[in-house]
Amino acid sequence: MRIGVNTRLLLKGKLEGIGWFTYQTLERMVHQHPEHDFFFFFDRPYDESFVFSTNVTPVVVPPQARHPILFSLWFDWTLPYVLKKYKIDVFLSPDGYCSLRTTVPTCLVIHDLAFEHYPEHFQFSHRHYWKFFQPRFARKARRIVTVSEFSKQDIVSHYGTDAAKIDVACNGAHDAYRPLRWDEKEAVKKQYADGCEYFVFAGALHPRKNILNLLKAFVAFKKMQRSDMKLVIVGRFAWKYDEVLEMKESMPFKDDVKWVGYMDVDQLSKVTGAAYAMVYPSIFEGFGIPILEALKCDVPAIVSNTSSMPEVAGDAGLQADPLSVDDIADKMQQLYKDENLRARLIAAAPAQVKKFTWEKAANVLWDNIVKCLK
Repeated sequence: MRIGVNTRLLLKGKLEGIGWFTYQTLERMVHQHPEHDFFFFFDRPYDESFVFSTNVTPVVVPPQARHPILFSLWFDWTLPYVLKKYKIDVFLSPDGYCSLRTTVPTCLVIHDLAFEHYPEHFQFSHRHYWKFFQPRFARKARRIVTVSEFSKQDIVSHYGTDAAKIDVACNGAHDAYRPLRWDEKEAVKKQYADGCEYFVFAGALHPRKNILNLLKAFVAFKKMQRSDMKLVIVGRFAWKYDEVLEMKESMPFKDDVKWVGYMDVDQLSKVTGAAYAMVYPSIFEGFGIPILEALKCDVPAIVSNTSSMPEVAGDAGLQADPLSVDDIADKMQQLYKDENLRARLIAAAPAQVKKFTWEKAANVLWDNIVKCLK
């Protein structure tokens, strides 16, 4: 079988949610199925580390597609040509986009429909592109894979897709995430949090991540507790972050908030593993990988009570209303004051983590690639 894969989001040093899903599942699939040929279609020069095995052929397909006009050009004009050129039997697209102008059976991964729920959080050009094309992509694809039961029901509800056409693959956590020893935690706290305990948030900084309410809740927590607790925020400033920058400079206790920018997985796993708790008050998630990463480190999580996040956190997390600063702050205070509660959440983490692995995700994805040809 000759399998073509959209690998536009395999970008060295810039792997985030969908990029990690692509990386982790593809790396496993190409090694588990050496009898098949994989063709990785990049839209720019690629890093050799993404050529996982000898059964992978990397192909650069111009132009670089990072704008709706270029999306259409890449997927509907250039891509059909290369699919035909390389005699591709089935096409896998892990980032939610597909070609409407090819007859090659398509397995499409739709991670979430955030733009349907919160269009104001996205650039005008992108949200209108997705609004028009996403239902068409869902109809075009022979099989759809998504990452949570919530997202599956969301796709069915919005697009009328047959539920039998959709399988749930979940996400997983990188092997670098693990419980840290006491001395390792102390070293990380000294480097990033002035030697103090800290809450951690990890993710690209844009409106859907709800950073403003996180900062306000941290201020409210500090006023209630007057502790040395810090807040470490890991992630790049993505888009629509002007209000966050303003608050960063003007907020009370601003010296207790540590902005460390984007981190590679080796360092992020340490910063996550040394935290007192993960606070992840995102407004909407198709999954929420940082939650799972924290649980794998035996770090409890405070998560939003919306979309997929209760599904991911399970009994190892506390749920808060992401639109209520007081509720987020209250959950932070509960976790800080009640060590027995924190211990119960930590004890529940290993069983919760076992539900979500990259091995399971890769197997589901492979099954759907095979189903595309039946």
